[in-house]
Amino acid sequence: MTDATAKDAAPGGIGFFEKWLSVWVAMGMAGGIALGVIVPELFAWLAGFEYASVNLAIAVLIWAMVWPMMIQIDFASLTRVGERPKGLIITLVVNWLVKPFSMALLGVLFFEHVFAPWLQPEDAQQYLAGVIILGAAPCTAMVFVWSQLTRGDANYTLVQVAANDLIMVVAFAPIVALLLGVTDITVPWDTLLLSVGLYVVIPLIAGWLTRKALSRGKSAEAADKAVGDFTALIKPASIIGLIGTVIILFGFQGETILTQPITIAIIATPLLIQTYGIFAIAYGAAWLWKTPFNIAAPCALIGTSNFFELAVAVAISLFGLNSGAALATVVGVLVEVPVMLSLVAFANRTQGWFAGR
Repeated sequence: MTDATAKDAAPGGIGFFEKWLSVWVAMGMAGGIALGVIVPELFAWLAGFEYASVNLAIAVLIWAMVWPMMIQIDFASLTRVGERPKGLIITLVVNWLVKPFSMALLGVLFFEHVFAPWLQPEDAQQYLAGVIILGAAPCTAMVFVWSQLTRGDANYTLVQVAANDLIMVVAFAPIVALLLGVTDITVPWDTLLLSVGLYVVIPLIAGWLTRKALSRGKSAEAADKAVGDFTALIKPASIIGLIGTVIILFGFQGETILTQPITIAIIATPLLIQTYGIFAIAYGAAWLWKTPFNIAAPCALIGTSNFFELAVAVAISLFGLNSGAALATVVGVLVEVPVMLSLVAFANRTQGWFAGR
């Protein structure tokens, strides 16, 4: 941590940005909705920046947001997996064997049965596709924030993120294709694979190359300091990327959010049940397995949170900016931050459950 960063840090090592994260995101949401209503032609113009079903404005902002996060990932940390495997096992099982499939089941239950009388069949299919994409995208970019907010083991969080991202490169597209196929939604494989390459593989490689360049010829301690100093320097790019993405997403969907609050509530229902349910599973498993709190809390939060940047980009690429699938992922952003902060607060209040482990 640089001197400047230390001065801005809140207790527990939380920086100014993380401390007020919910405020920045809320301001971005409100600003996006307002701009979408006041100057819709601006967002129509931004929608025109598209190539091969990829919106370039969204792509640039997501790269700006994700790249600094990827630099923090030390793949050498994977060699330490065997030292304390419990938290990693819980995270990976929840992320890849439970979460995508439970989200698909909840989506089918609510969109095709519970709320079917109030939805057009084609809209139900679009919302289902959106929540499936969201459920199959485990958290990466925000992992470090949730871990910091619970004073988690930073090195262990790096192990979890590194393992998750390597699996995501090969598993995300097949899982999404499988679940969309099972629910009879046509999947353009070329677009899906392009999205994975753009939003996972390229930022991951860029982060690895940047970290390698910063670490070249330095001791481990000096390399860590160089990486920390550099990520602190470019942190504004990540913040701008996050807020800019939120503004654009809510600008595109602003009119729908204002005029169809019932639809937003319908989409949010399975997302909320999924989020709290997955946290209960992961946190409960960590408690039963006698995992220390500084590993248990981050592993549960990582398993609960979503890589909404990837989900939004893939939904837009597959179904379009103004599609129901894109709206479903935007609703995911709407509920993600306040829900995750409530779970962070719950974890911090219950850390005594893990005392002495």
